[in-house]
Amino acid sequence: MVELDPRDYEIAELGPKVREVEDLEELEEMLELEEGGPNREDVKTLLVSRIERLEAEDEESPQDIDPSELTVAELGNVVRKIEEVDELEVLLEEEKKGQDRKTAKRLIESQLESVQGSEEGETTERLPPEEKYPELDHPTADKQYVKALSGGVYRDMWVYCETQGGELIDVSKEMLGKARELMDGYNDSYDAEERVVAVVIGDSVEGLAEETIAYGADVAIYTEDERLERFYHKPYTEVFCEMARAGSGSEWDRSEGDANWKTIDGEVYDEPRYVLFPATNNGRDLSAQVQAELDSGLASDCSGLYIEETVISNPAKTGEAGDKKEFERVLHMKRPDFSGFEYSTILCLDAPGREFHPQGASVIPGSFDLPDPDPEREGEVVEFEATLDEEWFRVTIEDHDRLEGGVDLTGREVIVALGRGIGDDPTKGIELGLDLVDAFEDADLGITRGIVTSSYQFEGHVEQYSKEERQIGETGQVVAPDLYIAAGISGAIQHKVGMDESDTIVSINTDPEADIKDFSDYFIEGDLFEVLPKLTEAVERGEPVPAVADGRGDD
Repeated sequence: MVELDPRDYEIAELGPKVREVEDLEELEEMLELEEGGPNREDVKTLLVSRIERLEAEDEESPQDIDPSELTVAELGNVVRKIEEVDELEVLLEEEKKGQDRKTAKRLIESQLESVQGSEEGETTERLPPEEKYPELDHPTADKQYVKALSGGVYRDMWVYCETQGGELIDVSKEMLGKARELMDGYNDSYDAEERVVAVVIGDSVEGLAEETIAYGADVAIYTEDERLERFYHKPYTEVFCEMARAGSGSEWDRSEGDANWKTIDGEVYDEPRYVLFPATNNGRDLSAQVQAELDSGLASDCSGLYIEETVISNPAKTGEAGDKKEFERVLHMKRPDFSGFEYSTILCLDAPGREFHPQGASVIPGSFDLPDPDPEREGEVVEFEATLDEEWFRVTIEDHDRLEGGVDLTGREVIVALGRGIGDDPTKGIELGLDLVDAFEDADLGITRGIVTSSYQFEGHVEQYSKEERQIGETGQVVAPDLYIAAGISGAIQHKVGMDESDTIVSINTDPEADIKDFSDYFIEGDLFEVLPKLTEAVERGEPVPAVADGRGDD
């Protein structure tokens, strides 16, 4: 029996624990348990990654490697540690003599190119993928609008402003406020005059485009058509990309007329320097396709953004092994990482012979403050007459309905949030949480994703409180009440981003080292089944909530 059963944990809790497991047999048993139980892809990926890492660490020296005994993934882990050209060439020959796997050979060849210096003063010729690997399918090679730029001109930060029900949604305003802050700092740092450009697409959206100026945009570019009343993947993507390339004079510029609104210092730039999308259902959909069409990358579900220089030594970005290169004006895009307990910072950097712009991110709603509008701000509002192909509207929406109900936790003064700590008795845990909610005048119950995705069995009278509509966190609601009480919650980053703006955070956990302790104003070490009733009694008697901590509150 393994000590760590993955079926008892959600991915955010499991990540740090798996990193501490050093026994390959135990990891393999854990993988079997997961495959025979919940069979979650993210958990299996986590376990396989840890297994491969340990296997790679146990491998023999590079000279003794037999590639035929390794999977492609295992070979990749070994190859990236080899920095000797001779060793890589031998390994490549062994692979050709053995299994002769295309993917394996490409891994070795890629590392070989990276470590090969310019001993003879010659620059390695860089071929496009279509020429380098002619045996593979290249579905984007013939696409009319997917073109890699080199020597392009990039300016401004663009913000796609999503609308709903004839209004700008809050995250659109939040992004405009953050973009304004970023570009003000950018212009000061680089003595520039680049702008925030709001993009609005829909039906009868001129007024909304004008509204974006009040929230920080310098230029609002909009396309309106009755066929665009509701979000359609294809036409929205094409319209955005057409705007982005307008006036560049390139072969993939479909726009007609001038593009004075894209002119800076007398020059019409090719594509935006930066672009932000909301991490909503439609925004995630649009952002991925737009960035692919513009031949760039995307950092999804970000909660932090800043612009500064960075030094990189990766040969794929510098062109030569061992070289260091400083990249300027880089948008650093922070997002919760796979483990759920740390942040990763994503960079979108140019490579030799290929430029990756716009540098793009989708932004988690609630990550930034909602700015106050300034109706006196002045800006340019431009109608963009996009080319709309009837073929893009082959699918029509005959009817639709808006779901009624749902739970909005954002306006409450107090939130009582429950996590997987209720697992010993899920129904009673919910009941105790509701008792505490009832003790306050303006409170409601929230839950973590761990409860939503668990297999807990709830009795009928509380089952409604275990639904996704009450989830708080990165993929749920973002709340900032006066008081946030977290019971049985470990403190994963995904949950933290949904509640860490609360004025006062009181957490209850049996683990004195739980991550949530680090960002709590008061931490109560104890079992929620014992502590919640005491909290409820204290509130009903009118005592301060932290009093039950018996002086053990820890900032």
